[in-house]
Amino acid sequence: MDHKPDCVVHVHDTIASIPAAAWDACANPDPARRNPFLGHAFLKALEDSGCVGARKGWVPQHLAIQKPEGGIAGVMPLYLKSHSRGEYVFDYGWADAFERAGGSYYPKLQACVPFTPVTGRRLLIPDGEDREYIGALLMKAATELVRLHEASSLHLTFLTEEEWRDHGEAPFLRRTDRQFHWINQGFASFDDFLGALASRKRKALKKERREAVAAGITIEHVTGAAITEAHWDAFFSFYQDTGGRKWGTPYLNRRFFSMIGETMRDDLLLIMCSRGGTMIAGALNVIGGDTLYGRYWGCVENHPFLHFETCYYQAIDFAIARGLARVEAGAQGEHKLARGYVPQITHSLHYLAHPALRRAVAQFLEQEREAVEEEARYLTELTPFRRDGGDAPEDGCET
Repeated sequence: MDHKPDCVVHVHDTIASIPAAAWDACANPDPARRNPFLGHAFLKALEDSGCVGARKGWVPQHLAIQKPEGGIAGVMPLYLKSHSRGEYVFDYGWADAFERAGGSYYPKLQACVPFTPVTGRRLLIPDGEDREYIGALLMKAATELVRLHEASSLHLTFLTEEEWRDHGEAPFLRRTDRQFHWINQGFASFDDFLGALASRKRKALKKERREAVAAGITIEHVTGAAITEAHWDAFFSFYQDTGGRKWGTPYLNRRFFSMIGETMRDDLLLIMCSRGGTMIAGALNVIGGDTLYGRYWGCVENHPFLHFETCYYQAIDFAIARGLARVEAGAQGEHKLARGYVPQITHSLHYLAHPALRRAVAQFLEQEREAVEEEARYLTELTPFRRDGGDAPEDGCET
């Protein structure tokens, strides 16, 4: 592979072989915009707990670029996969078409955070390095691994728009999708946020918040050292219930939550709901430098609007109190629109080694990107916020 003689690309089959401080200097050089999902602790917990590994179809192939003096100039979280589960950017149709034509779609390479549809950099380069050169070297190394593993493809999912534009030239293909995020417009309180909504929407949100706790439910925010194993036991039962209904088998195991509770406790927020002294529902959030990331929700009792209260409204409360810029509440869910979460475009890049498959997918993606942009424009018109100082039209965004 063509690269400068003073840089060496290493492939690591475990993140533990890369020093945590070196990885984190690449992953999160700016504390104000720190993304804990890219941190060494989170990715190592996935591996050490057995949630990620060969038996799960996620074989770590992390890239690290070493300088002659021993420092690391850049890294990429990368996995060799034997399936497409846990990614949230769906390519099952591509796999099916390629295999019906006689090809083998798996294995493939995936640059991502497993099971986590959160936007973040995939080319992790510390401050002071040549980002253009190191980024190009990481991309070249990843595509070379496609050849060495005889893989069908390389996918960089939920990367930043800047990376998507900088590295999205042929043979890479650009793809988009959309999520719903809550954006803090300098709100001083939840009531301040409500004041920005059309009156009908404001009344609906207030009613939902009242009814969510009407059965005598209390809600607490638990962070840091206050999170105990009892909290994790209860939360894991909630997570299993939701994961079992959605995916059949939840991706994460009980050991994983204890691990992040030890190594990432100050980055975690559990929003726990209790009735009669017993925890009945909860949501896990991860606290970033400027963003609250809503992740997993579950319950053992069903109560009207409790999901919305726990996952969306309580997250907004916390973000406003912490002065965070946004809440990212995960993938999918147009119901978030009526709760003040607005459409945001997400980005991915795809390298397909087989020319015919690449041509077919390129045509599809061109049409898909146009459809995503059009849908995002349409959904933006349905947000519950007041228009020009007045109320939104009455045929707004009921879901």
